[in-house]
Amino acid sequence: METKFHFVDIDVKTTYLAQDSQPGQAQYVFSYTVTIKNSGAVAAQLLRRHWIITDANGIKIEVIGEGVVGEQPYLRPGEKFQYTSMTSIRTPVGVMHGSYQLIGDDGVMFDAPIPAFRLATLRQVFH
Repeated sequence: METKFHFVDIDVKTTYLAQDSQPGQAQYVFSYTVTIKNSGAVAAQLLRRHWIITDANGIKIEVIGEGVVGEQPYLRPGEKFQYTSMTSIRTPVGVMHGSYQLIGDDGVMFDAPIPAFRLATLRQVFH
């Protein structure tokens, strides 16, 4: 079995913030809590983030910046970092995805994809 030297697991939970939203003005605010776990064999530091946020009308917002919530966390193998941030879109449903750019202690730069996750004012129940 091959060891993955550079591998990051990402989990995201979202919450609709009704108290901060203004549906009459087409502003729906969501918080999202991200857990980043270094599942690789090499310690790494998160340098940059890249988000693509798409509302139900297909309007895309791209966010690129240094670190996350003002930090550039350093994660040893097995360590986790969790943070919460917010975004707003113009429709009650949307989707976000993106990637983090990291650098390993071995000098290798790599991207960790953030799988698409849903932003929705109501939880959908599937039977």
